[in-house]
Amino acid sequence: MITKDIRYIGVNDHKIDLFEGQYDVPNGMAYNSYVILDEKIAVMDTVDAKFGDEWLSNLSDALQGRAPDYLIIHHMEPDHSANIAIFMEKYPEATIVSSDKAFVMVSQFFGNDYSDRRISVKDGSTLSLGKHNLRFISAPMVHWPEVIVTYDEYDKALFSADAFGKFGALDVDEDWACEARRYYFGIVGKYGPMAQKLLKAASGLDISVICPLHGPMLTENLAYYIDLYNTWTTYGVESEGVLIAYTSVYGNTKRAVELLAEQLKAIGCPKVVVNDLARCDMAEAVEDAFRYGKIIFATTTYNGEVFPFMREFLHELTERNFQNRKVGIIENGSWMPTAAKVIRKMLENSKNLTFTDTTVTIKSAVSNANIEQINALAKEICEG
Repeated sequence: MITKDIRYIGVNDHKIDLFEGQYDVPNGMAYNSYVILDEKIAVMDTVDAKFGDEWLSNLSDALQGRAPDYLIIHHMEPDHSANIAIFMEKYPEATIVSSDKAFVMVSQFFGNDYSDRRISVKDGSTLSLGKHNLRFISAPMVHWPEVIVTYDEYDKALFSADAFGKFGALDVDEDWACEARRYYFGIVGKYGPMAQKLLKAASGLDISVICPLHGPMLTENLAYYIDLYNTWTTYGVESEGVLIAYTSVYGNTKRAVELLAEQLKAIGCPKVVVNDLARCDMAEAVEDAFRYGKIIFATTTYNGEVFPFMREFLHELTERNFQNRKVGIIENGSWMPTAAKVIRKMLENSKNLTFTDTTVTIKSAVSNANIEQINALAKEICEG
């Protein structure tokens, strides 16, 4: 029970290994669904197809013999919408409430747009359940074009779709920010301006509880979560520190990274994080790049370019609008180092990047001259 009238009817998934086929989720996932009990009853979203029976059972328990009047669909990704057709068959008097673009997708997924049993809503539309008045807010590209969110004026509850979501099932105790950050930048991060627009719309609401489609309901210290989201959606710096992201073939670039990390710590840099891109979780490396304000790219030249894991990392960042960071580069190449040039080229459309004056160029192994360059780079990146 979230409030007297709002009940949770979602499910936990501990069988999943990769969310969206790419994100490691060792603590599973939650697919959230809710029901508002009033003179009329509204069900908020469905769940993943694998859990349809469990969800319908949870719904039946919450209904206590009543029948739902509305199914409100905030987002059409199948982990939230897969059971629409089953629901509509089980409850033939119910009406679907969603956006015009969502109904196009309903037809694509299920071959039926339910034109005789639907209400299309726009930004500012309202729906009365009795004492609960629901107000709909359009949230396109957070992170699909059809998305809406709902504000329940009576219980001051914001049903936020994928905004404020996180990885992890609800029956696992873990830090919210770590997995919410990885979720946000992995899935929503490209659409920061759209998420910021939603955040500004929500700022004018008196919110007591945030009910996302993944992760826990947020009921206390909402300013903490909203402030973090404001930083993330504006590509701001959350934590002071330096991320060193590197690749190394024979250990020479790794040696340079180790020297740099030691020097950064020696001169008092508050936080130094080192990620070996060939071995770490790429999504966590992306998360770190957006968390900290400074980053060092260290990599070998490879086929006249950069090492494949570094190229993929840079692509992951630029795809998500990487910006507002201070950047340093360490490159290695035995006969024609080109990594620094390639990195700068890949980042040329990223906004508000400040590159250090010092670029470390290693030719095969770390030399005494390289050590001096590394020390200079450490001072410049830490103190600048």
